[in-house]
Amino acid sequence: MKILTFLHKKDWKMAEQTQPKEEFRELVRILDRDIKGSSSIYNSIAQIKGCGYMISNAVCKILEIDKSRKVGYFTPEEIKKIEETIRGIENQELPKWLLNRRKDMDTGKDRHLISSDLDLTKKFDIQFLKKIKSFRGYRHSRGDKGLKVKARGQRTRGTGRGKGKTVGVSKKK
Repeated sequence: MKILTFLHKKDWKMAEQTQPKEEFRELVRILDRDIKGSSSIYNSIAQIKGCGYMISNAVCKILEIDKSRKVGYFTPEEIKKIEETIRGIENQELPKWLLNRRKDMDTGKDRHLISSDLDLTKKFDIQFLKKIKSFRGYRHSRGDKGLKVKARGQRTRGTGRGKGKTVGVSKKK
């Protein structure tokens, strides 16, 4: 960076001064997710599976980070601090409704799961429902066999019939 320096009253000289530049990284890895360095930290945390904009906002408030700061300028230490905060979000003083797994079936505690832990736990929950043969488990097991069956209380009168099976009133000829 070139900066003008004053040498004498009438003379100006261009002097080279080395200032430490902030290192910008194009891709940043946060909790098993590659994130563009040009996006803001607020949007980047929300891209992580299991974290939404509410969790992102909470993490930014806890760590006192500017939400519009670009992820590419964060140091590896700051990234580790963000990851630790997200992993331990249930230990923070946040409302319990913000967590994505309240009253866990195994432990009975309020937890917040992210990335692969969330996928694995969901898979185990569905297997458990199938094993105890609950209504939801039955509907999930029917879906595995290629039959499109709604499992979450949606209406089934008009949709979920498969391709080409329309039911309606036909015209008289």
